[in-house]
Amino acid sequence: MKITFVEKKMDVSEGLRSYAEKKLAKLDKLFGSEAEAKIVFSPDHGRFLAEITIRSADMYFRAHEVTNDMYASIDSGIAAIEKQVRRNKKKLEKRVRVEELKIDAPAYAEEEPEAEYQPVRTKRFPIKPMSVEDAILQLDLLGHEFFVFKDMDAGEAVSVVYRRKEGGYGLISDDSDA
Repeated sequence: MKITFVEKKMDVSEGLRSYAEKKLAKLDKLFGSEAEAKIVFSPDHGRFLAEITIRSADMYFRAHEVTNDMYASIDSGIAAIEKQVRRNKKKLEKRVRVEELKIDAPAYAEEEPEAEYQPVRTKRFPIKPMSVEDAILQLDLLGHEFFVFKDMDAGEAVSVVYRRKEGGYGLISDDSDA
């Protein structure tokens, strides 16, 4: 697994890096050597944030953990990704290498029931062309977490603006023409 470390507003010791690499090595058996991992280390209001993102077979797995100890944040993040894989094992077998999704049965005897991915509500509405600024204004006026629109500045590509946990807004747009 290829690992990338990102340090935001802090310096990470070599010991912490090697600890993270050792813990990520546990996930090698789940994802294989072609997977890519990115760990972001940053302080968060006097606590420590470890954000772990793993890309394997065009699937993304992400965990965001904040604790009083960076080592604990790494442990919690790795455990959260293992839980994601375990919970979605049957669905992932079709996309991620089947033989690599081996999870020891005794260690995870308390299997959770498989999640259903069925919409409980369907909404239909016209997607109107507007600027990103107008879409953010509409998002705020509606009080929603996200808003779908056609971005006039990007040739009316379908885009989404959303409210970020850290504050501010994010933009997701279609890049299939890029």
